[in-house]
Amino acid sequence: NTRDPDIIAVTLKIIQKLVMCSEQIGEALVPYYRQILPIFNLFKNYNKNTGDKIDYSQRKKQNLGELIQDTLELLETYGGEDAFINIKYMIPTYESCVLT
Repeated sequence: NTRDPDIIAVTLKIIQKLVMCSEQIGEALVPYYRQILPIFNLFKNYNKNTGDKIDYSQRKKQNLGELIQDTLELLETYGGEDAFINIKYMIPTYESCVLT
């Protein structure tokens, strides 16, 4: 239950790599969404407003809002049938990347 953006960024990258290792890992994480996703909901819109400047953190994947969105899309894609329902329950503003 940390709120340190640096730790959250590293954790998101690890979750992304973990989910992409095997198809069963995404489905195995679904029961733990209630522990994982509340922090995602807090930082989902945590984007830098740079105006017309260039944000170099995008290249390094340090932008927390985009990391969370990418991770949620991976969790939905590899999480099986119930993944979207559970994500939507914990993060009401999430829109499906699969159901388009």
